[in-house]
This record gives sequence, structure tokens and C-alpha cells, in this order.
Amino acid sequence: MDLINSTGMLAGYTMGMKPDGRELLVVAIKGTFTIPKPDEKPQLAEEQIPLIMADTFTGEPGFSAPLYEVDYAPIRHRCDVLLNGSAYAPQGRPTRMVQVGIKLGTFIKTFNVVGDRYWKAGLTIAPSQPEEFTVMPISYDNAFGGLDNFHDDKNKHSAYMLNPVGKGYHQLLDSYLVDGTPIPNTEEINRPIQIPNDDCKPMAFGPVGRGWSQRLPYGGTYDQDWIDNTFPFLPADFNEAYYQAAPEDQQIPYPKGGEEVVLVNLSPEGRIAFSLPTIDVPVVFFRKKGERHETQAVLDTIVLEPDKGVFCLTWRASIPLKKNMFEIPQVLAGKMSRGWWRARELGKTYYPSLAHLAKANKTETEEDV
Repeated sequence: MDLINSTGMLAGYTMGMKPDGRELLVVAIKGTFTIPKPDEKPQLAEEQIPLIMADTFTGEPGFSAPLYEVDYAPIRHRCDVLLNGSAYAPQGRPTRMVQVGIKLGTFIKTFNVVGDRYWKAGLTIAPSQPEEFTVMPISYDNAFGGLDNFHDDKNKHSAYMLNPVGKGYHQLLDSYLVDGTPIPNTEEINRPIQIPNDDCKPMAFGPVGRGWSQRLPYGGTYDQDWIDNTFPFLPADFNEAYYQAAPEDQQIPYPKGGEEVVLVNLSPEGRIAFSLPTIDVPVVFFRKKGERHETQAVLDTIVLEPDKGVFCLTWRASIPLKKNMFEIPQVLAGKMSRGWWRARELGKTYYPSLAHLAKANKTETEEDV
């Protein structure tokens, strides 16, 4: 299949599948933009971050926080708003706690970032005094959760499945198991972490693990009945909400462009504000025999990376297939000139200028020689 990309961004395609077994051709378009200075607008970055081909993590897969999820989800019914970054003390002055926040349109999320602490266990269990910091990474690695694998008896181990890669969680509260172990660096504003076996909400801005308890139920049931009667297709109870990588409170309706973005204490500047670019991304699927399907790709993934001074936007479009992807010989992402469309209708090669035509003729002559 020929994918023509005239967006100025990166584009790719893959096969997807609906829960009923019908296959899809999915096109993803991804742009990397610079976070602008005050009173300026975002611009396409010189270096475009490639489409993510496989899930990546902060460390060992399965034992560390998801960092980026593959860009080729078959569909996302809402837009994931994600951020990889750090908390910064205001004006660079060491602090024990700072509030961070994201605002995008009407969506707002805030929480506290706290200096390093540990559990003090004696007659009671309580957090230690936080240490001061000027920069603190934000990740599910240092949010509430983790494994309670401190007991010698493995049968007494457990995991906090809302965030099994975090820290601070203990089901067993014996002093010798808890004392001196680390406490999370993030917590809800009105609910500070007080005890190790609480049901605290892990606070971060990144992707949620595919196997974590808030996402796993959408994946469906893979039992003997599925093996015998449905494999290799998706189970009947699969829910496409599984493809959303962001936690539920970071999923928003598809942005149209122009929405205000505000980042608080997520950069040395203290406050960053800009508007999302307004970009139409038309996609045309050309079928055999001259038929075509025109649609608008939707913006369904936003990844903010203030530490790097950039953010990424990913648009997605798809078309159900009748048999296989060979029925779609060509896809156009973006806009082309009237001349290009005219040449295509006439079955001719389009040259955007006489220089391009001369170059093509020269190449043909050299090949003949």
C-alpha cells in the first residue's frame, strides 16, 4: 500500500481489529511541536519524534512505569492527555512540597509532589519529614503502590494493582517490614498519605499499565471457552476503552485545536501557557476501481514533555476492510493541490514544478544509458 503524506509530520499505518473480528486499516499522523515562549505560537520542531512501535518503560518492562505506549492503537474514543516530566520548586528555591497541575481546555488535574520520605514504624506507623528538593521526577515509579514482597514467606506477598510499580504500599504492617522503606513522592492534595495499607490513588500524569486493575477489565476474558471457540479473535466482552492509555481522569473529548494549555510548576519558569495548534488532517482512502473514502483524522493523543521543551500530537483515522488491506492501494494524509488531483484523475504523474519534471526526465535518460 502506498501512503502519501503531505502533512509535514510523520505518518504510518497498521492493521487493527474490531471486537467482532472485522479488520481495519489504521493511519496515525504524529507531529512534534516546540513549547513556545510567551506570546508565541507552537511550531513544528526540527526533529520529529518517530511513531512509537512498541510500549516503552522507564526501566525493565513490567517492573517500571510505562513511558510511551505504541502509537498504533486501532481506535481511541477519547483523547489521552499525558505528560512526562518533573516538578520544579518555585523560583528554584528548595522546598518540601509543591503543587503541580495541567489545564487543557476545561480539563484540570493537580496534585502535590513531596520530597523523599520513609515510613517510621514503632508503636505507630507514620511518614517521616520530607526532604527538600528543587526538581523531582513525576512518574508512577514514585507514586503510591508497588509490591509488598518484604516478608520471607512468598505466600504473604501482594501487589497494589492500581500501580504495582510504585512505592509505599504494605499489606503487612509489622514494624520490621515497614520501617525505613520509601514513601511516594506524589499524593492527592486533600488526602495526604498516612498509612501503608490505605487505598490511596496513585498520582502521576503518564500512561497506565495494560495489566493494572483500572484498565485490565476492559481487555475481556481469555478462558478455555475463548481458546476453544474464539481464538485468535478478541473475546466477546472486550471493550475498546482498553486502548486508552491515560487514566480515566485524563481522557477528554477530541480537541478541535485552539484549546489553552497551562502547566504549573512543571518547568523552571513555574508557569507555561500556550494554545494547541489548529490543524485539519484530512485522510483519503482510495479503493480499487476509483472509489474513495474521505474522512478527518481525530486528535486522540497529546503527550506533553516540558523537560524537553516539546509536545506531541497524534491524529488517527481508520476504515473497515471488506476482505484485506489490498483493497486499499493508496492513502493520502493531508492536502494536495488541484494539479495533483487533476493528474491523478487523468492517470498521469504529477510534477509540482518544471524543475521536478526536468529532474525526472534526466533520471530516466541516465537509466536508459
